[in-house]
Amino acid sequence: MKTNYDAIVIGAGIAGLATAFNLAKFKFGDILILEKEMFIGSGATAKCAGGIRAQFSSKVNVQISLKSIEVFEHFEEITGEPALYDQVGYMFVLTDPATVDGYMKAVELQRSLGMDVKLFGPDDVTRIAPPVRTDDIIKATFFARDGLGDPHEYLQGYFRACKRLGVDVLTETPATEIVVKNGQVTAVKTPKGEFAAPIVINAAGPYAKVVGKMAGVKVPVDPLRRQIVTSGEVDFIPPTMPMVVDVSSGLYCHKESKGLLMGWADPNVKPGFDESQDPDYNDNILMRAMNRIPKMEEAEVANSWAGLYETTPDHHAIIGFADDVKGFFIVSGFSGHGFMHAPGAGIVAAEVISGRTPSIDITRLRLNRFIAGGVEEEVNVI
Repeated sequence: MKTNYDAIVIGAGIAGLATAFNLAKFKFGDILILEKEMFIGSGATAKCAGGIRAQFSSKVNVQISLKSIEVFEHFEEITGEPALYDQVGYMFVLTDPATVDGYMKAVELQRSLGMDVKLFGPDDVTRIAPPVRTDDIIKATFFARDGLGDPHEYLQGYFRACKRLGVDVLTETPATEIVVKNGQVTAVKTPKGEFAAPIVINAAGPYAKVVGKMAGVKVPVDPLRRQIVTSGEVDFIPPTMPMVVDVSSGLYCHKESKGLLMGWADPNVKPGFDESQDPDYNDNILMRAMNRIPKMEEAEVANSWAGLYETTPDHHAIIGFADDVKGFFIVSGFSGHGFMHAPGAGIVAAEVISGRTPSIDITRLRLNRFIAGGVEEEVNVI
């Protein structure tokens, strides 16, 4: 078994795989991915809703989204692996006058960055998403290049592409210690032995803080439980139905097979690794769904599950090297947007790690922003 590498990635979710893939494309050297679970992508990636959007309120998040969407649109050309990107769009529904100005400012930013974002009234909403109740809607924003993807499909695509490029992947191999000598990472210890590398990439998602602690680096990423419910088959969801976000209630929903996938971010959930399901949480999701789409009263629940967001204080990812420990790189903390941002984040992470000038200015995503006063909160979060 090889024990010396040029870079070790901790975490085989989509962010880790996308970073490794782009490093391999740059011919960076020998790369190893370590995954603590039996299967790759069985953590946060496997449990996400599959939404892909560029409608954010900060410049850097919009730019990472647009770079990611370019990859989703041309995934097979880039990786050699087929994957379907269903560009049905995202629609943010605004019913509270207090929220309108903030979203209009975000639309102004998005348009300045080349996005053709549409502003809808109630009639437009009915045309795009017929089942949605519109009597209280003031405005809605819509971007047609947003859409939906199957996380498993893209994850496996990146995995197969990584393997073809010579990346090694070890599952059931948790990192137990990161060796740091004279302020420089030198190796990662695991139950299967020690693997040497001058660069260690923390792509551990909700466990990024735990991995950071192994290297003596404070990574402000907290795990937050989120739940999702899917309905059985219904006949009122059209195939062109976009992802609908009811901003006031926090509900988000999109077509899933022949039914509807529904989620909601409970603001009262405390940080922790608990992924058990709370029936009251599910009831809250369903009540919000029936309020916005009244016909959901006819639907039956088909499935539900819980997963973890990897959340930072400002709802932006952390992408960059740690200041105090050389060679320790973080690409984590996507705050619920890891799947949709992974392709773009993987590119810019690989650019920085390999010494290239990043194609996006990610200064605002540096780890030390939390002590250097460079925090800019992302407000378009769900």
